[in-house]
Amino acid sequence: MSLIDRTRAVLSQAVDVYRGTPYERRLAAVLHRLDEPLRVAVAGRIKAGKSTLLNALVGERLAPTDAGECTRIVTWYQDGHTYQVTAQPYQGPPRQLRFSREDGAIEIDLGDLGVDDVAQLQVSWPSQALRTVTLIDTPGIGSLSEKTSLRSWDLLVPDEEETPADAVIYLMRHLHNNDVEFLRAFHDVEVSRPNPVNAIGVLSRADEIAVGRLDAMASARRIAGRLSTSASVRRLVQSVVPVAGLLAETATTLTEVEFARLRRISELPVAQAEQLLLSADRFVQSMPELGMTSIEREELLGRFGLFGLRLSAALLRHGTCGTATELARELAERSGLGQLREVLGSLFFERRDVLKSRSALLALAEVTRVSPRPGSEKIAGAVEEIIASAHPFNELRVLSGLRSGWVTGKPDVIAELEQLIGGAGAGVHQRLRLPPDASGAEVDAAADAALARWQRRAENPLTSAEMAVAARVAVRSCEGMITERRRLR
Repeated sequence: MSLIDRTRAVLSQAVDVYRGTPYERRLAAVLHRLDEPLRVAVAGRIKAGKSTLLNALVGERLAPTDAGECTRIVTWYQDGHTYQVTAQPYQGPPRQLRFSREDGAIEIDLGDLGVDDVAQLQVSWPSQALRTVTLIDTPGIGSLSEKTSLRSWDLLVPDEEETPADAVIYLMRHLHNNDVEFLRAFHDVEVSRPNPVNAIGVLSRADEIAVGRLDAMASARRIAGRLSTSASVRRLVQSVVPVAGLLAETATTLTEVEFARLRRISELPVAQAEQLLLSADRFVQSMPELGMTSIEREELLGRFGLFGLRLSAALLRHGTCGTATELARELAERSGLGQLREVLGSLFFERRDVLKSRSALLALAEVTRVSPRPGSEKIAGAVEEIIASAHPFNELRVLSGLRSGWVTGKPDVIAELEQLIGGAGAGVHQRLRLPPDASGAEVDAAADAALARWQRRAENPLTSAEMAVAARVAVRSCEGMITERRRLR
């Protein structure tokens, strides 16, 4: 029986045990959650670019990116059959709200509700991107308004009930003390501690690191690489990916009108174009012969930023892109959005059942702890048995041990172990360090060699106790890959 099926079975039993109590509905909701898309929260400090990144991931400008009142409310974006916005007040039943779209972003009318009256907003929107993941936009941590900051803490680090998020994308411009405090609190203690398995870091607004120069993303990648290998950061997030969020959002929503205006800039002599794009003020106010009004220029600057304008002009000038579609694809890739999607796919979406089971089991364990009743002791034992014996959770524990320094060894051995247990992605090719187009024979040979290598390490009397435990988990991972390969033949 798979991990998700074992989790579903014990939850079904728990619903019966707690029938007629206040916990019945809560556990039924947790059970239903197993069949829903993965829930990923987008969090970070104020002005980190959370809503902009969310729009880029959805491929539509849905979330407002200004400092309006709705950015102070936790907002869920989920796939739906119809376009609908619902408010969940702190008191009273849910209420459907009126909304409109201005320049793409949704403008929500709270009616007679104040910001402090609303616990959360739910935006249902027919979207291919939202069919596999529900995105939760959170208010900025470190806001001048303590009440606004607490909304994110209450959602992701609640005092009593479980967090509704299975994973978090955390945006940072540098690692601030508030970032460390929040991420440490987000990690639980039952399955792993400290475990970064459900968190990915994003070095946001990466194009601003080098003040919008064309080599800005190269500088950002070097900084993200250093952060990813930092011991303090590795304890908090699986990986750090640099993303130019504004450029990513614009790339996914580029219009033909914008493309035509960019083409006009690219046709200027190089020296003139460089002078025009020297600063924001110069771009808006100089060179009237360009044939664009100041309002049109401000709109273009707001959509691309100086980095995006310089990059787009260079790509068009050199003939790298000839159409709006080609430019959009190139900008998305250069913004870091493609890399982020790959990381999300390998570290979150391929592991969705593990993350959802993990969230559900922690919620169930908490209920049995705070409200024991006849039959709950058996449920608690079943939860403990699943957490202790399920191999995916054992992999998470070893990953935690590697990141925290509990498991030590030669750098190449540690690197292989981390990859083998899914630290860089759950796919067989990723675990075995093979290219995606490796043949079946190459995969089989690599898996057999890894199994033999880690069996020897696990049985070697000179292997440290901690590494021996980790090696046995690696052996089980290899056996699982080999069994799955045989099943598929």
